[in-house]
Amino acid sequence: MKTIQWYPGHMAKARREINEKLSMIDVVIELLDARIPLSSQNPVIDELVQNKPRLILLNKSDLADPKQTERWKQYFESQGHAVVEVNSQTGQGVKKIVPACQSLAKDLYKKWEAKGMKPRALRAVILGIPNVGKSTFINRLVNKRQAKVGDRPGITKQQQWIKVGTSLDLLDTPGILWPKFEDQEVGFRLAATGAIKDEILDYGDVAAFVLRFCMQAYPTQLQKRYDISEDVDTEDIGALFDEIGRKRGCILRGGLIDYERTAELVLRELRSGTIGRMTLENVPEHE
Repeated sequence: MKTIQWYPGHMAKARREINEKLSMIDVVIELLDARIPLSSQNPVIDELVQNKPRLILLNKSDLADPKQTERWKQYFESQGHAVVEVNSQTGQGVKKIVPACQSLAKDLYKKWEAKGMKPRALRAVILGIPNVGKSTFINRLVNKRQAKVGDRPGITKQQQWIKVGTSLDLLDTPGILWPKFEDQEVGFRLAATGAIKDEILDYGDVAAFVLRFCMQAYPTQLQKRYDISEDVDTEDIGALFDEIGRKRGCILRGGLIDYERTAELVLRELRSGTIGRMTLENVPEHE
């Protein structure tokens, strides 16, 4: 399997620019993928934001396992962060964002009041890895098309300030991945959910990772979606590819299975939620 690494120059620049702007930021909003909350939480961002109040948004929650999402909410809340489930596509949870930011900034409001200052709009920065749905979320939040939107990572290339009514000024930033994934499973989770450009990964390896995980955590959903026969050895990834390829018509001349098409099919249906609602990592047991 390939070692997955990706750190384009614009991401290094984005990190520097965020660091420069942080002194004027009141609240940090971090957008995570609810299907891979920890894998989509950038450790570089942890270093950058330090002790700023943080609101964690679990995006794409409609694609995640709701029981697992509740466990992840409790996990992040135990670390002292506020958490809101959101769905950028439908707008679910978006109305909770401004009140949540105001709640996190209550000490700042008290400080202004003590100094006899009139409260100004809060300044928040929104951070997240590529393709986590940040631009779509922002457009929902401001109820207009402010940020560029696409179905591939790396759409936002520069910072921009966006007004959210009169109470919140939002700094949008390019998505940032970290230079190297020490844990290759993190890389495969990011690849599976579309956070890494498809051109740099091996569909087969990532689809195999997905199938292994699903057979352990969501076997019923996988068997139902692909009508997997009972006599198939589901621990044999090659046999699973053969079964899915046959059932879904991914066939080459001579009756051979087209493994690349089969892998693309599995990843496409995972990302769209067609296989079912799934969370690809569990809350750390020691927490």
